[in-house]
Amino acid sequence: MNWRRYFWPVVGIAAVVFSLWLLLHELRGISLDDVWDGIVAIPGRGWMLAALSSVIAYASLAGYDHIALLHIGKKVSWLFVTFCSFTTYALSHNIGGSVFSGAVIRYRAYGTRGLTGKDVGVLVAICWITFVLSTILVSGLVLVFEPEIIDRFSGAPHHGLTMAAGVAMLLLVATYVFGSWLHLRPLKIGSFQIHYPALPIVARQLLIGPIELLAAAAIIFFALPVSGNPGYFVVLGVFLVSFSVAQISHAPGGLGVFEVVFLAGLSHMDPVGVLAALLVFRLFYLIIPLVIALGVVLYFEHSQLGRGGN
Repeated sequence: MNWRRYFWPVVGIAAVVFSLWLLLHELRGISLDDVWDGIVAIPGRGWMLAALSSVIAYASLAGYDHIALLHIGKKVSWLFVTFCSFTTYALSHNIGGSVFSGAVIRYRAYGTRGLTGKDVGVLVAICWITFVLSTILVSGLVLVFEPEIIDRFSGAPHHGLTMAAGVAMLLLVATYVFGSWLHLRPLKIGSFQIHYPALPIVARQLLIGPIELLAAAAIIFFALPVSGNPGYFVVLGVFLVSFSVAQISHAPGGLGVFEVVFLAGLSHMDPVGVLAALLVFRLFYLIIPLVIALGVVLYFEHSQLGRGGN
């Protein structure tokens, strides 16, 4: 038996169970009626802006694939790439293990457009690099300009170390940019290699990637109650910490993990209002995209079956 095959799924399930236990402990005394009241209390403007933020987030995610295809020099119709990217991220966000699941979905879809397995491998790698690069860039800016964000989780001020960590992150991004500018040697893993993208592509990575993170955080920000709201920049910082921990946990959809960390980061706010905003986030960023993506997959597979498959 290959234990590595089951290690991360087991870790993910354990993270979900433990986090749900912590969440129930954190929300003791809060009834379903309270949560419903919190959801109903969100104004119509908040719902509309949260929905618009979700659309912007997924449009930016589609940009990831467009950037990667530009890097590998393959042309695929804009509409197909958009649907493929949307479906990939909608499914992988809910399933977990986004790199692996994203590779499988993209290979099935882009294979019908003439991309080889190696092409898809490079595409997935560039998309992953764009996400990591964007997370490091935005996180670095938050730590430099809002070092107090760590106090919300550590309970003690570490502003000097926090700012130093932020500067280090920004230097990593600068190193990546210089690597592209200097045309450094490609990263090689066996026969697989990834070349540094050209500077125009790096510029797109540093523009489109952060927009996705900013829009995803905005979904929660617009759904949060006004009372005690610390402002968008703090919500963005708490979102980045929560989302990163959820990714590391390998919990499917970050279930429980994301909520526990986010509630800890906004512990000064009414937990009912925060939980309501997080449910709105799951609705717009996870559940609705998942339902639409399943429909897209069924349509795609039906159309391929009608053509005799691939």
